[in-house]
Amino acid sequence: MDWKSKFEQALGYHEFLERYGSEGHRERWQRVYEAVALTRDQRALLQGFQRDMNLLVLAGVWCGDCVNQCPILQRFAEVTPRIRLRFLDRDEHPDVRELLSINRGYRIPVVVFLSEDFVEVARYGERTLSLYRQMAADRLGPACPVGVVPPGEDLLRRVVQEWLNEVERVQLLLRLSPRLRLAHGD
Repeated sequence: MDWKSKFEQALGYHEFLERYGSEGHRERWQRVYEAVALTRDQRALLQGFQRDMNLLVLAGVWCGDCVNQCPILQRFAEVTPRIRLRFLDRDEHPDVRELLSINRGYRIPVVVFLSEDFVEVARYGERTLSLYRQMAADRLGPACPVGVVPPGEDLLRRVVQEWLNEVERVQLLLRLSPRLRLAHGD
């Protein structure tokens, strides 16, 4: 896959929502965005990043998992210039959708982590462990959920941390990469 070309075709967070979302979609995303609060330590970690990284997110504005997780990534990108964040619509990019299918399903959001020169470094998605644990508790027991609601404050805090853990893992992978260390002389 030519990730650089796909990244160049992709849209920033607000442009993605404007192009593909209705007013209702944008309101749902905004509610989660406003609920995402990074701690001082999380902000310091992001601000300490030394390698540029490109995050390409396959998503859909209509998708509840995207609503509840993509605003987290936007918050990260706002804290550090080292993260360039772009979004592709799942349905308009069937080649990417096929490549990133999980368990033969078109699940989203999926993030492709790319180095500064658009080499694929990692993939992560579509839900974090905390989200799966919550889903299992809700759906595998005697009760089941009645509808899509934004994650509670505690769950959101855990999901933010899990996404940050993955972003940090990739940042460290980039920092320790012999190829990039040679290129940067560090």
